[in-house]
Amino acid sequence: MSNEKKNISRRDFVKGAATGLVAGAIAGMGMYSYTPMAYDRLPKTQRKLNDFGACRSVRVTNISETSWFNNSHLIGDIHEAGGLLVNQYTLNWAPFGNGKGSAQGSYKDGINSIKDLLPHDLEKAWEIQKKLSLHPDNPGGYSCLIEVEELDGTMHKYLLDTGWSYEWMNDSFKREGIDKMLKEQQIEALFISHEHWDHFWGLPVTLKYDNRIPLYLHDGFYEEGLQYVKDCGYKGDLKIADKPITPIIPGMALLKFDVPIINRVFGETSLAFNVKGHGLVLISGCCHQGILKFADFAYANLKYDNDKFYGIYGGLHISPFEDWDPKYDDLVISLGEWGFERIGCNHCTGHLTAKKFIEAGYPVVRGTARFRSASKDYLGNGDKINFGC
Repeated sequence: MSNEKKNISRRDFVKGAATGLVAGAIAGMGMYSYTPMAYDRLPKTQRKLNDFGACRSVRVTNISETSWFNNSHLIGDIHEAGGLLVNQYTLNWAPFGNGKGSAQGSYKDGINSIKDLLPHDLEKAWEIQKKLSLHPDNPGGYSCLIEVEELDGTMHKYLLDTGWSYEWMNDSFKREGIDKMLKEQQIEALFISHEHWDHFWGLPVTLKYDNRIPLYLHDGFYEEGLQYVKDCGYKGDLKIADKPITPIIPGMALLKFDVPIINRVFGETSLAFNVKGHGLVLISGCCHQGILKFADFAYANLKYDNDKFYGIYGGLHISPFEDWDPKYDDLVISLGEWGFERIGCNHCTGHLTAKKFIEAGYPVVRGTARFRSASKDYLGNGDKINFGC
């Protein structure tokens, strides 16, 4: 045997042996990780149990959960532009299109084409952007109305997110009477969960009816996002969430999560409620922090009635593009361990996930599949869910 062949044989043997050892170790660790002994070695959660009060009930109206209408167009545009790490403001999507094509967009070019029309003439602004943007009919948006009743009966109304398409969101606001509520200043604040297109870019639709509404943003917003707030004609009190927990009213708190998100977005905020006599309700926009991290944080940091998770609503970000990966099954199983009594999911939870929840016997509140929502397995556009009512 030649020296060259001997060296090759040695390399193959060492490589094969190492691979076998690593594979065996991984297999062993995998088996061990599911045993009680493994969990006994983990540090016990030190609970802080911050008392943020209690409320009587929470009601959510889904204004729009349909963030976009065609998955292939959305994914195709992102892929063509360079992938998930590409800055969202360069994708050449409305309202920041400049007519130059994929990956050639810019915040400055896009906003300059419509800035003088915001927020008063959204119809004209969107028509301009339709001519400059990729797949201009694909945008929809995510937004919901949250009504909270205090223990003394006082009612409060809030918006979580403001969608994407000026056209779609304006129609959706009118369908649910949000336009009138904003005009009459019945809605006390707008919470933007994160900077993504489908939750934030429809901001002028809210400001068209109330440009002084208190506005809450995560402190991870980029320069473009903060400039957009100004360019949309906002004149109100901008509140930057820079603490893990921000109390809003008794029984309601804003939770801040620092997490990198696709298309150069950073951070998400979600909401928590302590419903008297029932327990904790969690509401999210997309839940990019992950449903388990969301639940773990609430468990470790909040005090709530009966020490029980009662309900959840929103996007849970498990199969947003209607794909399925075996790891998602673990998330479905893990969610069941929290013992939620009412689950209202939609948006980036995905149809497949909702079906998995139902098949697992979870208490999913189903919808009506109206107004272009695609399935009755989750809460669609115009549907409502009550907690404690």
